[in-house]
Amino acid sequence: MAKSKKKYRRKQKNQFPVLPITIGLLLIGFAVLTLKPTQAENNSEPVNSNSVVPMEVNYVAPELSLQNVQGETEALTDYLGQVVLVNNWATWCPPCKAEMPTLVAYHNEHTVDGFSVIAVEAGEPLETVSPFVESFGMNFPVWLDPNGAALRAFGNGTLPNSYVIDRTGTVRYAWTGEISKAMLEKYVTPLIAENN
Repeated sequence: MAKSKKKYRRKQKNQFPVLPITIGLLLIGFAVLTLKPTQAENNSEPVNSNSVVPMEVNYVAPELSLQNVQGETEALTDYLGQVVLVNNWATWCPPCKAEMPTLVAYHNEHTVDGFSVIAVEAGEPLETVSPFVESFGMNFPVWLDPNGAALRAFGNGTLPNSYVIDRTGTVRYAWTGEISKAMLEKYVTPLIAENN
């Protein structure tokens, strides 16, 4: 009798870890099912799974001036009175390439409302940047940043990163990673409508 109780206890001990593992797997499965991306607000397209939500910030835009692809020097202060999205990117960066058509389309739609993208290319020479600009139809200011001045000014070396500056020269939103149209509409469009 005592022998059979020992066998039963051993068998029970060996089966015990299965229960917590099973419960854990069920919880993970439930979380995956309930945390699926939902439809974008006021948009029939699903939210881009690569898109990130911006961080709300509030500080004066850094002083930054660089040469554009036309060879002219421009500064952020030249754009006071407009809403500006400064996008730090590179020709070799896959998420930068992925978001560029979205930025081009959004710029084209809102430029009449006093909005502009300023695309700051992080490190490549004009000969590399120009074909990229042309192939993506980037009809907004494209600045060359051979020494990483913009990355230092905004304190972010991860590409792509974007900063939305309001009409008074205050940085209001900061993104690190790819931006979707749904996120631009949700966060930037209301800012464009302010004082317009």
